[in-house]
Amino acid sequence: MNNLLLKSYLRCKRKAWLDLWGEKSLKTWSAQQSIHLITEFSNFNEFTKGDLFNGRKACEKGVKGVIGIKIIDKVKNNLKIELNPSLLIRTNGDSIWGKYKYLPAVSKLGHRTTREHQLDLALCSIFIERFQKAKVEYGLVISKQNYKLYTEKIFISKKLRDKAINLFFELNESLKYKIPNITENRKKCSICSWKQFCDKEATSNGFLTDIDGIGRKTAQSLKNIGIHNVKQLAASDKTKLKSKLSINDENDFKKINQIINQSKSYLSGLPIYLKSHNDLLDLFKKLNQGFYVFDIESNPDEDHDFLYGLLSVENVYDQNNNFFYKPILNLINKNKYNLEILKQLILRNNWPILHFGETEKITMIKMAKIINLNKFDIDSLESRFIDLHLLIRNSWILPIKNYSLKTVANWVGFDWSQKNISGSKALYWWIQYRNTNENSFLEKIINYNKDDCLATLEIIKWHLDNAQKFL
Repeated sequence: MNNLLLKSYLRCKRKAWLDLWGEKSLKTWSAQQSIHLITEFSNFNEFTKGDLFNGRKACEKGVKGVIGIKIIDKVKNNLKIELNPSLLIRTNGDSIWGKYKYLPAVSKLGHRTTREHQLDLALCSIFIERFQKAKVEYGLVISKQNYKLYTEKIFISKKLRDKAINLFFELNESLKYKIPNITENRKKCSICSWKQFCDKEATSNGFLTDIDGIGRKTAQSLKNIGIHNVKQLAASDKTKLKSKLSINDENDFKKINQIINQSKSYLSGLPIYLKSHNDLLDLFKKLNQGFYVFDIESNPDEDHDFLYGLLSVENVYDQNNNFFYKPILNLINKNKYNLEILKQLILRNNWPILHFGETEKITMIKMAKIINLNKFDIDSLESRFIDLHLLIRNSWILPIKNYSLKTVANWVGFDWSQKNISGSKALYWWIQYRNTNENSFLEKIINYNKDDCLATLEIIKWHLDNAQKFL
């Protein structure tokens, strides 16, 4: 029993059980977890200015930061606990070592301090107090945004300590029994290392939250009127469902229609086309003159776009080796942007710019404003962007769980050249490149970005071909 299991338990009861009892060969590597560990060490090392050492002897020497320490103790009812604090920070006070003591600290990714951070600090504080025989009033949450280190104090109240201990007992009881049910809020499972293991069981159960557009709240509303799985939803009459849910809002009625159709498509494996002949003709005209496919790789915590990938497409139906791919690197975030990408886009100012999601358009318009492009040119640039994600969402209901680039492209038959790839993995490679200057990591990122561009191209091909068939 340890605080690492408690962290898992706070995210998902089933995850904690699997972390302890699960078959480890079924667990997949998590890029997100690796990014967290690398970032954590980097933050701790910077915060302590390199005065960071491992183990109990480091406490005796009074170094600024201590990692890799293990504290074994007992809580009430003789429940044994192994504590692995992420970091101990030296501060003023009196302890068994002299005129100093230690406080617990954790690192976070992103802006939000979560319940998990607070409870981890609370649990650690209880046993660190016993370990050093000195009071712990607060813990620290350390993060980095835009290359600047931030710290937040979390004061450890009695209420927070009691909550942490009670949850630890709750965790202990949970681990005594059979594996907990899969969480029905499956949206939060995307970065879990047990996702693939749970996916197989979830599909057979037909969870409502596996349907795009259904969150926990909508799923509960449907259960309240007797609809518990995807099959029941697909068989529902939309008018009767509207009446049972007492919905008067037109937008909500459209949502009901959408989730019923989504469940039908999901079960049948067949897409549903929503658009008209004119929409398709207009798209053909735009793309017929040639177009760019555009994709950005970035580190959101540092607000750094480190790669702009541009695929030039003269004819959408050419072979892939006829397309010209240009990676434009922005390795140093000194000026935030590499203006070469804007120059490239303006070279062929009659070409549409195809992208998947809103990031690329927002970034380029910001860049154009920063260099004081006139309003006419900015409006002209903005009109060229075609968001394929929105186009697909507005044109099709597909038999998939979500409409991310990876999910849609995999469904239409595109395979990435590098296996088990994701945006998180590309970010992990970027962090590794930054730490090592090994060009092999950069090459992997460029290959991944090129594949993202080709995947976007494959989706537009599928859309053009299949929309014609449906019409």
